Amino acid sequence: MDAGLIWTIVIIVVVVLIIAAVAVFLYRKRGGTHRVEAGRQKAASIREEAQQHDLTAREQEAEALRVKADEQRAKAEAQQAQVNAERLSQQSREKEAAAQEVRAKADDNFRRADEVDPDVDTDTNKNGR
Repeated sequence: MDAGLIWTIVIIVVVVLIIAAVAVFLYRKRGGTHRVEAGRQKAASIREEAQQHDLTAREQEAEALRVKADEQRAKAEAQQAQVNAERLSQQSREKEAAAQEVRAKADDNFRRADEVDPDVDTDTNKNGR
């Protein structure tokens, strides 16, 4: 074989290897951009899911605050009802005491009237009233 032919074959093989290497490099680079884009899409999907979870969490937190407010309002109403019940109980005792006082005065007046009345025998009437 001739030395020129060997060099020609070597150069052709080297050029083919360089072309193959460039082709592999470009293919990988193109695949890398696909991977980058796929990563971006996956990140966007994850962010969208996170936003949905955040919205759901905020809705649940708002509902919890509303229920807490309802609880506090119910407690306040119960306390107010207790105060009202105590006030009514006090008024009842006061009115009962006033009625007893009026009853005692009425009984005392009846007794005095019986003592003053000449037609009433106070000795037999003491146990009647």
